[in-house]
Amino acid sequence: MKKFHYLLFVLIIGVFVAIIYSNQMQNGTTTNATQTPTIPPDGQTMKFNLQQPEKPDQGQPQQQGQAQGKPQAAGPQPTFGVEAGMRASYSAVIKTSKGDIEAILYGKEAPKTVKNFITKSESGFYKNLLFHRVEDWVVQGGDPLGNGTGGGLMQTELNARPFTTGSLGIARGADIRVSNDSQFFITKTDATWLDQQYINFGMVTNGMDVVNSMKVGDKILSISVK
Repeated sequence: MKKFHYLLFVLIIGVFVAIIYSNQMQNGTTTNATQTPTIPPDGQTMKFNLQQPEKPDQGQPQQQGQAQGKPQAAGPQPTFGVEAGMRASYSAVIKTSKGDIEAILYGKEAPKTVKNFITKSESGFYKNLLFHRVEDWVVQGGDPLGNGTGGGLMQTELNARPFTTGSLGIARGADIRVSNDSQFFITKTDATWLDQQYINFGMVTNGMDVVNSMKVGDKILSISVK
């Protein structure tokens, strides 16, 4: 009888401890859920591929692994102003394995983005990188890994420039505040569902025939800016 009482006592203590532990775990989960989400530490945690919706008027292009629904933004966000030494516009030549693409870069509307693009171009970063994504409305390249998941992070600069045929944009993940620092795309058609949702930093001025002829695996040979 004493042994039975002892086992019953141990069992009651064990149940009590389990209840306390369970309550602590639930409290910890609730606390973590209410914390502000952190920005992913690197490009590996985000998918930077654009995907065209079935109908352009049904929202944003979704990225791989991104939940359906249009990222919200309160209209055009303020850009950073023209930085010291930055001009209002630049001319760029993107040499590819299919031919040259000439473009103007918006140094006024997207100064940090253009500065980053120029720095990478002049350093030879883009040499021999691929166009890893080609759709009927967009081509995308500049990923150092060549599969749409590479590149670093930078702050998104939104402006009122519309995404028309030939617009240059920057890929991003689900967080509208954070864009890729190397992957860029060129629209082959008007893409108004991208307006004020992605960085618009330039426009093709010559060479849309080259853009339209692009295939997956075609290369960026070099990019020069003046």
